[in-house]
Amino acid sequence: MSGFPFRVSARNRRSMDAELRTSNAPFRDPRYAPRQLNVVERPGGEFILSHPGAFSDRFQTTTAPLAHWAEAAPTRVWLAERSGSGWRTITFAEAWDRVRALAAGLRDLGLVGERPLLILARNTIDHALITYAAMSQGTPVAPVSPQYGLPGANLARLAYACAVLNPAAVYTEDAAVFAEGLSADALAGLPVIASSNPRPGDVALERLYRAGEAPPTAQPDQHAKYLLTSGSTGLPKAVVCLHRTMSINAAQIDACFDDPDPPVMVHSAPWSHSLGANAILHMSAHRGGTVYIDAGQPTAARFAETIRNLKEIAPTYQNMVPAAWMLFAEALEQDDDLARKFFSRVRLLQYGGAALSQAYGDRIQAVAVRTVGERISFGSGYGATETGPTASNVHWPNARMGLMGLPLPGTSVRLLPEHGKLEFRVKGPQISPGYLNQPELSAAAFDDEGFYRLGDAARFANPDDPREGLVFDGRISENFKLTSGTFVIVSDLRLGVLGDIGGAVTDAVVCGENQDRIGVLFYPNPTLDPVEVAQAVRNGVAAFNARAKGSGGRIARALVLPDGPDAGAGEITDKGYIAQSLARTRRADAVQRLFADPPAPDVMVFA
Repeated sequence: MSGFPFRVSARNRRSMDAELRTSNAPFRDPRYAPRQLNVVERPGGEFILSHPGAFSDRFQTTTAPLAHWAEAAPTRVWLAERSGSGWRTITFAEAWDRVRALAAGLRDLGLVGERPLLILARNTIDHALITYAAMSQGTPVAPVSPQYGLPGANLARLAYACAVLNPAAVYTEDAAVFAEGLSADALAGLPVIASSNPRPGDVALERLYRAGEAPPTAQPDQHAKYLLTSGSTGLPKAVVCLHRTMSINAAQIDACFDDPDPPVMVHSAPWSHSLGANAILHMSAHRGGTVYIDAGQPTAARFAETIRNLKEIAPTYQNMVPAAWMLFAEALEQDDDLARKFFSRVRLLQYGGAALSQAYGDRIQAVAVRTVGERISFGSGYGATETGPTASNVHWPNARMGLMGLPLPGTSVRLLPEHGKLEFRVKGPQISPGYLNQPELSAAAFDDEGFYRLGDAARFANPDDPREGLVFDGRISENFKLTSGTFVIVSDLRLGVLGDIGGAVTDAVVCGENQDRIGVLFYPNPTLDPVEVAQAVRNGVAAFNARAKGSGGRIARALVLPDGPDAGAGEITDKGYIAQSLARTRRADAVQRLFADPPAPDVMVFA
C-alpha cells in the first residue's frame, strides 16, 4: 500500500478491541445434547433433513407432568405472579391439588365435554390452573387474546372467534376488567366463571373448589386446546392441539438438552399464542421448571415492569420478542447491577415472533462478556401453531441471528424447489391433525407425502455444511410483479435493505404490486428519536440502491410508519414473520401516500 499511512482513532481502536474480545470469548455451556442431522438429497434439488434422535414418551397427556412433579418435586415452585411488592407462588404439589379440585367443580357445573372452555384472561396462576383442570377431563380450552374483551375492543373479533369455537362456557380473571367483552352478544347465555369481581349470575372460581376432587380422565388423542391462528389471511382458524401432540413437542424440545436442572424463566408472551401457551408454559411444566409471569410489554411505556422483574429474578433461560430484546439491550448497557443479576446464571437466550438484528445480538453479547467473561448462546426456533409450535430450532452454541435452526428429534423437513426458492415443509408426531370443523382445509394443508405446508421458504446458512442450520427466506406467496412485468423477490429486498439500515427499524413491508416502482414501509425502533430513524432509513436505502440492479431491485420511495407491527391484528403471524399482504391491507392509507404524486413531505423519494 502506498500513500498516507493508515491510522485508527483511539475510539475506533477501543471499539475494535471490544468486538475482538467479544467474538473470542467462550460460550457459557447451554447444556445442549449433541447435534444430529441426516440429509437426503433428491433429484431436482430437493432435500430431506431429519433429526434421528430419540425423545421421551413418558408423558402422553398435558396433565401427566403436573402429576409427576407433584410427586417428584412437591415443593418446587411451578408458577409465580406479582402480588404487591412480592410474588404469589404455587408449587407443583399445590397446583396438582387445585387442578383436581377445579376439575371436580367443572364436572359439578356440567361443563365437561367436547365443547371448549373459552378463556378471556391475561396470564395468571388461576388462568393456568383452570386450563389444566379442564384439559384433565378431556375438555378442550380455547384461550383467545385478552384484547378481544378489554375496553374498546372490536367485539366483532370475539364474535367471529365464538362462531369458530362454539364454547360451552367462559372463564375470566376479572369480570369487571373484561365487562365489555363479557357483555358481547356472542357470549350471551354462556356460564361465566370469574376469579374476581363476579357479576350477578356469574360463578366465582372459589365455588369450584368446594366440589371435592376429580382424577384426570383425558386420553392422548383427545383435543386439549384450540388456538386461533390467522396466518397471512387474517381470518382465524382454530388449530387442534391434541394432548399427545403437545406432550410430544415438549419432549422433543427437552431432548435437545442434556440438562438435569429445570429451567427458570421470566416470561410475558400471552397464553392465547402458541409460543406462550405451548413452547413456554407447557414446556416448562414438562421439564419441571418455574415460570415467573411477567406483566410487562415490549413498549417504552410498559417495559419497566420486565426490568423490575429481571432485577429480582435471575433466569436460566430467557425468551423475548425482538422489540423487548432491543429495549433490554439499552437497559443492560446502562445498568451494571441489572447486567450482573441477569447474566449470573442464564445459559440460553432466545427470541421469537420476528427477526432480531445482528447488531442488537452483538450488543447484548458485549455486555455479557464485559460482565461475566462469557458469551451466552442466543438462539431462535421456527414453526407454527400447527407444528406444535416448534418444528426446528437452534440447539448448539450460537451467536448468529436470523437462524431457523434444524429439525427437532423425530422431525423431518422437506425442502422443495419452488419459484427459485426452497419451500419448507415439515412432518413429525407433534403436527396438528388440522383445523376444528374444517376437514377440507385440514386436508389441503398437507402434501402428498404427509408434510405440512407452511408456505415459507428456507435456505442453508452454509450451502457446504447443512449442519450450520437454515435461514428464513421469505414467504413463497409474497412476491409480486410491477406493471412493467418485473418480478420482485420480497424477502431478498427486505433483508437487504434492513441490513443496510441496521437497528433503526425493526422490520419492513415491501409494496409495489400493480405499481411501476417499489416502495417500502418501515416499522421504527421505538427507542430511537424519529429524526434519527428517518436519517438512518434515508442513508440505508441509498446504500442499498447503490448496489441494486434494475427496477425490480431498487427502492423508489420509503415511509417510516408511526408505530410497530400489531401482532394482535395479525401483522406479525404466529410463524414469526411480517404478513406482508395483510400489513399492506391494514396500512392501506400509508401505501396510498407512499405512491401518491406529488409525494407527501414525509415520503422519501429516491432517484
